[in-house]
Amino acid sequence: MLAEVSRAAVSLASKDSFLSFVTNSFFVALVVTGIVIWLATKATTKMTLIPHPWQNFFESIIEAIYSQVEAIVGPKQAPRAFPLLATLFIFILVSNYFGLLPGVGTIGWGEGHGMLSLTHIDKPLLRPATADLNMTLGMALCFMLIWFYLTIRELGVWGFIKHTFGPKGGAKGLMGMFIALVFLLVGAIEIVSIMFRPGSLSLRLFGNIYAGETLLHTMMTLGEMFGLGATGKFIIATIAPIPFYFMELLVGLLQATVFTLLCAVYIQLSTTHDEHHGEEHGDDHH
Repeated sequence: MLAEVSRAAVSLASKDSFLSFVTNSFFVALVVTGIVIWLATKATTKMTLIPHPWQNFFESIIEAIYSQVEAIVGPKQAPRAFPLLATLFIFILVSNYFGLLPGVGTIGWGEGHGMLSLTHIDKPLLRPATADLNMTLGMALCFMLIWFYLTIRELGVWGFIKHTFGPKGGAKGLMGMFIALVFLLVGAIEIVSIMFRPGSLSLRLFGNIYAGETLLHTMMTLGEMFGLGATGKFIIATIAPIPFYFMELLVGLLQATVFTLLCAVYIQLSTTHDEHHGEEHGDDHH
């Protein structure tokens, strides 16, 4: 019998061990990282003018991601933002799909069992990395640090303050004071919005992957819920989740895309918003 899907990751070591921080989701994150590094190494080793299949596959992915990043953040910021955004997309996508492999969440330790078991699972050996809020929040916070660096590098501290709170439109007099007050309030709202970005990014990804994990778990335990025999439970657990696996394949790709695109949009909003405005002034000057 599968245990209810826990929101918290389970430590694979004893609480007193110095390895107690190694949870099942952390272990999966390490495995996924190793897979991505291995694929990248395999694709970029002995590169040729006529690409071999692995090189061609990897280059097509990188080119597709780079073109999307460049279309959003612009050609100036794309080389700076691409390594982070591509890493996030590939890691999240592989993590989401790894969580759909047979055995992930269905093999582990059960209550009263001292070894791996396929039944009465209380502590799964493997857990999708993106179904752990610690992982999704960590990725969101890392992105915000890079976002802050790229923003300050592009605008400077005063430029960021002016960009956030400064009035637009060039109105003067009483109307200018009113507009300045409005943009001051808008800037305060923008700061609050920025502070909530790590939470919204992490909770959106975690919620969708955790919900998918719970849905698959529910489909696999329908036989037990309806009180079927051992044969009925096995048939239901095997057949019922299949349609939802196809849906989770789409959800896994969609959530990786949404997370990455939102990060790209946040970079674009803070680094290229005034670029055209500056170019117009430059053209007028010439």
